[in-house]
Amino acid sequence: MRYLVLTDIHSNLQAFDAVMADAEALGYDEVLVLGDLVGYGADPAAVIDRTLALDPVAMIRGNHDKVCCGLESPAMFNDAARAAAEWTAGTLDPARLDVLRSLPKGPLQVNGGEIEICHGAPFDEDYYVFDDQDASRAADAATRRICLFGHTHLPAVYATAQDPVVASEEPSDELKLPMSGPVLLNVGSVGQPRDGDPRAAYGLFDQAQGRIRLRRVPYDVKAAQDAILKAGLPAWLAIRLERGQ
Repeated sequence: MRYLVLTDIHSNLQAFDAVMADAEALGYDEVLVLGDLVGYGADPAAVIDRTLALDPVAMIRGNHDKVCCGLESPAMFNDAARAAAEWTAGTLDPARLDVLRSLPKGPLQVNGGEIEICHGAPFDEDYYVFDDQDASRAADAATRRICLFGHTHLPAVYATAQDPVVASEEPSDELKLPMSGPVLLNVGSVGQPRDGDPRAAYGLFDQAQGRIRLRRVPYDVKAAQDAILKAGLPAWLAIRLERGQ
């Protein structure tokens, strides 16, 4: 089974479309969506519709999905995130808001196999896994050997020293996972990368081969920025896209 792994799309239609064009050219079998379809960007309705059209085999909510549909308060968000959440809530129709409300909480097991997905961490869907200590806690809480997560907008791979992840000879963006031992994978953000690289990020996980490709795809950043500014959203949300912040 070859999984297309998407997370943190954040209403960025231009990035989403570029990622899907790349993924379709490479091929995949099923889709996993790890939360935060909306927030920050200017095209929440189109992103929700396109994501549902993929018929994901597993999809969970993110913190922005919860806030934008009214399940949680935006009180903990910074000013720009709160403004975007409030704009999104006022822009989406009731049916699409219901879609966000219906998204399950992670972690969620995938097809009863060795994979689970979460937005933040297996022990807390809103927790940020930023370092080895966070990853150790997450691995201890995981109920499956391989845990795919998002939330930080930073590509990351965590495994034990005894069972390391190694780079494949070809292609250059492919990693070989250990056949035993826990593995945590973050493929990075489709719609708002924060690792200094503005290109959209996603993953292709080949379960049978035990390999993952961490893909980066250029997209029309200016069009996404123009859409944000036209919608009246905070300018910083447009600026950060070109900086990968």
